[in-house]
Amino acid sequence: MKLSPYLYISPFFILFAVTGLFPLAYTAYVSVHDWSLLGGQGEFVGLQNFSDVLAQPTFWKSLGNTLSIFVLSSVPQVIIAITIAALLDQNLRSATFWRMGVLIPYVVAPVAVSMIFGRLFADQYGLINSMLGVIGMDPIAWHGDRLASHVAIASIVNYRWVGYNALIFLAAMQAVPRELYEAAVIDGAGRVRQFFSITVPQIRATIIFVVITSTIGGLQIFDEVRMFDATGLGGPDRNWMTTVLYLYDVAWGNQHSLGRASAVAWMLFLLIVLIGFVNFLITRQISTSGAAKKSKRKSNTRGNA
Repeated sequence: MKLSPYLYISPFFILFAVTGLFPLAYTAYVSVHDWSLLGGQGEFVGLQNFSDVLAQPTFWKSLGNTLSIFVLSSVPQVIIAITIAALLDQNLRSATFWRMGVLIPYVVAPVAVSMIFGRLFADQYGLINSMLGVIGMDPIAWHGDRLASHVAIASIVNYRWVGYNALIFLAAMQAVPRELYEAAVIDGAGRVRQFFSITVPQIRATIIFVVITSTIGGLQIFDEVRMFDATGLGGPDRNWMTTVLYLYDVAWGNQHSLGRASAVAWMLFLLIVLIGFVNFLITRQISTSGAAKKSKRKSNTRGNA
C-alpha cells in the first residue's frame, strides 16, 4: 500500500528522465568538448565553446530576434486567447462547433501554415500587400525590413496557438462557480466587471500556466522562421534568425560544430528558465496582491456590518 502510489506515478518520471534529463545532461557534456559533426568527440575544451558563441555577432542578433518575436507573439496571444475564451463561455448556439473551430489552426501542420503565411506576406505578390494597395498604402517589405518580418512571423505563431490557449482558458472558466456570476448580476455588475472581478481572479493559476508555457514556446520558435523564406536561414541579413535556427545553422551549417551548438542549447535553456522564473514571480505577485485586496475588502465589509 505504501509503495503502490510511487509505482503509479513512476512511468512519468521514468519517461521524463529518458527523454528530458538525459538529453539535457548529455548536451552539457557535449558542450564542453570539441565535438564536430564529421569527426565526432574531440578533446575537452571547457567553456571555450561558450566563449566562441558569445563572440559571434550572429548569436546576439539571433537572440535579439528571438526576444522581439517572443514579445510580439506571446503578449497578444494571451490577451486574444483569454478574450476568445470569455466569448466562448457564453450561451452560444452550436457551442461545441465554435469551440472546436478555434482548435483547427493548431491541428494544421506548422510547415503548411508557415508556407501559406509566407505567401500571404510575400513582398511583391502577397495578399497582404495587395490589400494594402487597395486602401492606398505602400507595400511593406515583409522579408526586407527586420521589424516587419518579426510582425509577420509573430502573426503565424499567434494564428497557431491562440485557439489552443483559448481552450485552456475556457476549461478554467467553466470551472468557476456560476453562483458568483449570479450574485454579481444581482449586485448590478456588467459583463466587463464580472470578467475582471470574478473570471480573472478565479483563473489566476491557469493564466500563470499559459504565460509560462507561452514563454517556453515563444523562445523556441523554429518552424515558422525556417519556412518563412526559401533559404530558411533567417533572411540574407539574418533579420529573423532566431536562436534555435542559429543553433541549427551552427550544428548543420557551415560550422559543423556540435560542441558550440550544445553550448547554444544550454544558454537558451538558462535564458528560458530565467525569463520563465521572472514571469512566474510577476504573475504570482499580481495574483497575491489581488487576493490581498479581496481579503481586505471582505474584512472591511465585515467590520462595517
